[in-house]
Amino acid sequence: MKIVVLDGYGLNPGDLSWEGMQALGEFTVYDRTAPEELLERSAGAEVLITNKTVITTQDMAALPTLKYIGVLATGYNIIDVKAARERGIIVTNIPAYSTNSVAQMVFAHILNITQRVAHYAYANRHGRWANNPDFCYWDTNLIELDGKKMGIIGLGNTGRATARIAASMGMQVCAYTSKPQSELPEGMQKMELDEIFRQCDIVSLHCPLTPDTKDLVNAKRLAAMKPTAILINTGRGPLVNEQDLADALNKGVIAAAGLDVLSSEPPQYTNPLLTAKNCFITPHIAWATKEARIRLMDIAVANLRGFISGNIVNNVAK
Repeated sequence: MKIVVLDGYGLNPGDLSWEGMQALGEFTVYDRTAPEELLERSAGAEVLITNKTVITTQDMAALPTLKYIGVLATGYNIIDVKAARERGIIVTNIPAYSTNSVAQMVFAHILNITQRVAHYAYANRHGRWANNPDFCYWDTNLIELDGKKMGIIGLGNTGRATARIAASMGMQVCAYTSKPQSELPEGMQKMELDEIFRQCDIVSLHCPLTPDTKDLVNAKRLAAMKPTAILINTGRGPLVNEQDLADALNKGVIAAAGLDVLSSEPPQYTNPLLTAKNCFITPHIAWATKEARIRLMDIAVANLRGFISGNIVNNVAK
């Protein structure tokens, strides 16, 4: 079986091993594949493994030997699964491998915003504390999380993990979810979407990107938030209208935002959030702890083994 990994660098920049996948067939891995390189590199392959490289309906039609596409991520919008299904191509994804790592990043952003650790560490490296007349100093608001309201939008694996951390820090957890109140953990309050934005001190996005959730965070909802509120997005970039959020931050409509995802990645230099006031952006790395990447690799290998043995798992093209 010919197996081609189209863009392996994101998962494995050199600190993991491909040996589990190598053992399953004739194996080739590329760090990155440009659209114009895809067909040549994929010729004759029965298995394509992709992270962010798009495989179009036209590509599938041009690759008659293709039987399996393994997506190295939970989201699989880079594949037209309907077209794959019609061609009998199995498409698998990697669910729930980074739950705790992403929840951890949510609070890395929250704690950075509320405590401004990076700000003070940088200032002290440049002599601020050494030249201070008092034993301490602060020039930002320092915020205690205990008793604050945390709004979770979407109560899947990561939303629940984030809620557990929030509760352990003494926060009141509110959730926008289809689940009834009777199925929510003790102490968690179900709320309507707009009520989350109005009442909560921190709003964290954990819902999937669909036509209904695109621009879920927009000027109207931002205007309803408290001026001290914080928005966190570790879900999908297009959940947020980026110009609306940049305007809200620059005008002080809300206090801050912590983002690990943007609508286009890497972003354009013109993205207004890159220069917005109190906007803290990490480069889509919430998923990328070594522990999470090891799990991702193990599940990717297990998915492919399942396909080979006829015991297919995590098939999103049913």
